[in-house]
Amino acid sequence: MHSILVLHGPNLNLLGQREPEVYGSTTLEDINDLLKKEAKSLGVVVAALQSNHEGSLIDAIHAAREKHQGILINAGAYTHTSVAIRDAIAAVKLPTVEVHLSNIYQREAFRHHSYIAPVVLGQISGFGAESYRLGLQALVHYLSG
Repeated sequence: MHSILVLHGPNLNLLGQREPEVYGSTTLEDINDLLKKEAKSLGVVVAALQSNHEGSLIDAIHAAREKHQGILINAGAYTHTSVAIRDAIAAVKLPTVEVHLSNIYQREAFRHHSYIAPVVLGQISGFGAESYRLGLQALVHYLSG
């Protein structure tokens, strides 16, 4: 059975309270519950981690080599700033899908660039919590193919 690491980056612990006009009322716990249910229906398991610290996310990516077959990541603002997270994803060579709750291309110009996008299988953005579910489906489909 495949195991997927789900990484939630900075400020995602505030979902449901933070800028509901952008991110909606869904909480991080709601998203993790959605992913657990979807994982069960897909025949995989998920392990979720949220951190506001870049180094913790990098450490989790490195450790994933030993435990997981893929990564689903919403790096939050680190998407647009972290070469280190990009390099960690490239280094571990695990299939990875990038997700975002909002459509980053409809937002501020600085959000239009993802350092992560060039080293992942694909990117899903703009569908709220559904972005995560769709990303998990795409990752599992890739792993099963």
